[in-house]
Amino acid sequence: MSDIAERGELPLTFRHAEEADIPALTVLVESAYRGESSRAGWTTEADLLEGRRTDHEGVGAVVRDPGSIMLVVERDGALVACCQLEHRDPEAYFGMFAVSPLLQGAGIGRAVLAEAERTVRAEWGAERMRMQVIRQREDLIAWYERRGYRRTGELAPFPYGDERFGIPQRPDLAFEMLVKPLV
Repeated sequence: MSDIAERGELPLTFRHAEEADIPALTVLVESAYRGESSRAGWTTEADLLEGRRTDHEGVGAVVRDPGSIMLVVERDGALVACCQLEHRDPEAYFGMFAVSPLLQGAGIGRAVLAEAERTVRAEWGAERMRMQVIRQREDLIAWYERRGYRRTGELAPFPYGDERFGIPQRPDLAFEMLVKPLV
C-alpha cells in the first residue's frame, strides 16, 4: 500500500497536458527545482544552479510535440506533479519530473514514476526508460536506483553558457544517464 493510501488522502489522477496547462506546469517545475520555494522539498537544485529550470516555451514544446507526453498529476483537481515522456523507440525518455515541494516525501513521486513507466509501455511499447540526472545529485540518483534504475556510466556535459538550463554555481556539472528495463 502506498504512503498516500495509508494516510487516506485523495487519490491521484493522471492525464495528458493541454495547452491551457502550460503556465501552471512551468510554475510547478520551477518551484520544485529553483529558488527558495524549492528548498521546502528535497529535489532542489538551488545549490547547484541559479536562474530558471524551464520556461513556457520549453514546457509548450513538450506539450505540443506528438512524440511526447507531458503527464499531469492532480489531486482533487489541484496540480501536484508532472513529468515529460518522450518516445525514442525502443525506449522512452523521462524528464521534467516535478512534485510540489510541500508534498515531497509523501509517495507521490513513486506513484508518478510507476504511472510513467506503465504509460510508455502501454502507449509506445517501450522496452526501457532512460533519463539523465545531474551526477552531483547522489541522493536523487540513489532514489532512482531504489526503483530499479541503473547507472550506465554514460556522462553528458552540462550545457554551460546556455541559460535556458540555469546558471551553474560550480564548474564540474555533468549529466549521468540512468536506464531501467521495462519488460
